[in-house]
Amino acid sequence: MADLEVRRLGRTEMRPKALGLGGGYLGDPKHTDDEAVETIHEAIERGINFVDTSPEYGVSESRVGLALANGWREKVYLQTKVGSHPKFLRAFSNKATTWSLENSFKLLKTDFVDSVLIHGPRYDIEAPLQECLDVLLDWKARQRIGHIGIGVRQPEFHKRAIETGEMDIVLSFLDYTLLSQSIAETTIPLALKNDVGIILGSPLTGSLLAGPEPKVDFEAELPTDLPPSLIGSRLDPSVVPAAHQMWQWCNERGLNIRDLAIQFALQAPVDGNGIVLTGPSNLKEFDEVYKSATNEIPENVWQDFENEFGIGI
Repeated sequence: MADLEVRRLGRTEMRPKALGLGGGYLGDPKHTDDEAVETIHEAIERGINFVDTSPEYGVSESRVGLALANGWREKVYLQTKVGSHPKFLRAFSNKATTWSLENSFKLLKTDFVDSVLIHGPRYDIEAPLQECLDVLLDWKARQRIGHIGIGVRQPEFHKRAIETGEMDIVLSFLDYTLLSQSIAETTIPLALKNDVGIILGSPLTGSLLAGPEPKVDFEAELPTDLPPSLIGSRLDPSVVPAAHQMWQWCNERGLNIRDLAIQFALQAPVDGNGIVLTGPSNLKEFDEVYKSATNEIPENVWQDFENEFGIGI
């Protein structure tokens, strides 16, 4: 099995492992606090040293806070977000931002967070870059925050945020996977030019590339007009046929699509200045993803995959 390499996260000079732990599903109420803590501890024991969470992820922040108590906090880079707490959802005022930060720090049981991202503005990027950014810069100046970034999908929003000169990190999701590499020609080269760290989320496109046969989640109420955050996701029926073709191709050859999906994202053209976030909900899922990230895939498999689908590393 291959080791996970250490990456540089742009000008932050943080040195996380190539695979980070996303907290999106660690707040799942179907799982207990103990399960989440166990998952985080096992990830750290295996060398994962970047933990991401958000107020939007249910009780994820409080569970991360529990897990990082008693000396574990010093073992990781910790990242959370503003602008997505249900109390102030998509609100980017001074009041909303300050309240969100204070609440997050309390739940995380820390007085310092390595990076904080402006989270998920949907249709307007200008408002988040005013009062919200001012608050983040103030907290950074007071050494409560190490670095500032933005977590959103639209490349035009990435560009505008990077143009402020204040973004140390840009996070996108669903945009560098086996199903879509849309930011390879937009955000990634722009971020590299400005020495901004790159974080790639959702390498498995939710559950579509996680191993089981891809299916549309018909139990969910699908919106007729998908917001930017859901286009190309597991809730977007338009991407399921391609996912199923890839799954079937792998299945016929005794391969797991998850292995290819994770390693494809890890091979994104970030020149060592970015990481991939994966979001397990329990220890079993973390173990599966970690194995996929470190299993060696023969070169001929990638060549055959590229010949079939036009996608390679």
